[in-house]
Amino acid sequence: MEADIQRFEEKLSHFVTLFQRLRSENNDLRQQLAAKGDEVKRLAEKLDQAKTRIEALVVQLPETESDRT
Repeated sequence: MEADIQRFEEKLSHFVTLFQRLRSENNDLRQQLAAKGDEVKRLAEKLDQAKTRIEALVVQLPETESDRT
């Protein structure tokens, strides 16, 4: 009986340690995900800005002979 209780305590301790480690890892991953989401948003904004600038430059290009026909 005492050995059973000892094994149960060891398993419980192991699971508590595992739970704490996984909770910490989960929090870290949530923070990383939030940071990556912010980065994606920032890069999408930069891409939109670049697209707008390119479109403005294309409008300024002179017409070629083939464009007129």
